[in-house]
Amino acid sequence: MTNNYLILCVRHYNFYTYILTNSTKEVLYVGITNDLDRRLYEHYFGVGAKDSFTSKYKCYYLIWFERYQYVNHAIEREKEIKGWSRSKKNKLVEQENPDWRFLNKDIMEWPPIAEDSSLR
Repeated sequence: MTNNYLILCVRHYNFYTYILTNSTKEVLYVGITNDLDRRLYEHYFGVGAKDSFTSKYKCYYLIWFERYQYVNHAIEREKEIKGWSRSKKNKLVEQENPDWRFLNKDIMEWPPIAEDSSLR
């Protein structure tokens, strides 16, 4: 008789809900991604949509983020935060980042270098 073993392979995924602002911290953008440094790069260079909200208002400074294992949790949190007042969003940022320090350099090389010469 042979023993059958069930091998559970638990994958750990990373999904992020994040808040970006512009250089003067006047505008906020809330989003989700599974690759934070790639997404910051895309926002900075306007990859995919040159007329997007973040391109229009130059929102590519990361000021807050949370990690989730499941995408549905990140989406739920994004929707929750998007429904909040500016004041409530400010309080969320200030809980973790009271000085509103730009966190981009903590995540990646900043400012990013364009891999595609057409983005420069």
